[in-house]
Amino acid sequence: MCSLESYKVDLKGVKDETMSLDFDLNDDFFRALDGSQLEHGALHVSVSIRKMAGFFELLFHTHGSVVVTCDRCLDDMDQPIDTDNKLLVKLGDTYSEDDDTVTIDENEGILDMSWFIYEFVMLAIPIKHVHAPGKCNSAMTQKLEELSGAVRSSEEEEEAIDPRWEALKHLKV
Repeated sequence: MCSLESYKVDLKGVKDETMSLDFDLNDDFFRALDGSQLEHGALHVSVSIRKMAGFFELLFHTHGSVVVTCDRCLDDMDQPIDTDNKLLVKLGDTYSEDDDTVTIDENEGILDMSWFIYEFVMLAIPIKHVHAPGKCNSAMTQKLEELSGAVRSSEEEEEAIDPRWEALKHLKV
């Protein structure tokens, strides 16, 4: 089981102006997150933390792949991920999230990056997940073509209008 403790950073303890962290995400990471829609993947995440006056700038670079379901044939497929994201973190009275800025409790000073990493990965996945042409499950593709052909023929039947109704169209002025 993956421990999400390694994704927590004590920002008050950051001494250097710039700090780098690297994480390798696997299936255990996705299982450890509550509410995760992904179950499988292999990703590498590089995080650069820059300490600035009054806030911290976190730059995330994520690359690798996750497994998603193909929208066409419903088989699993690898979806490549390569994304860069930025997050600004301030120390304040209470925890809050506004757009790209997160405010964490100044007394704690600990930022849990696990959910932010997960959200960046989810945002990098395209809305439509489809195999490359010719890679879909052939049995499912054949069934889909059969069913879409049946739908087309019923639409064509609806387009053929009864001649009695066609004659009534001429009465419209």
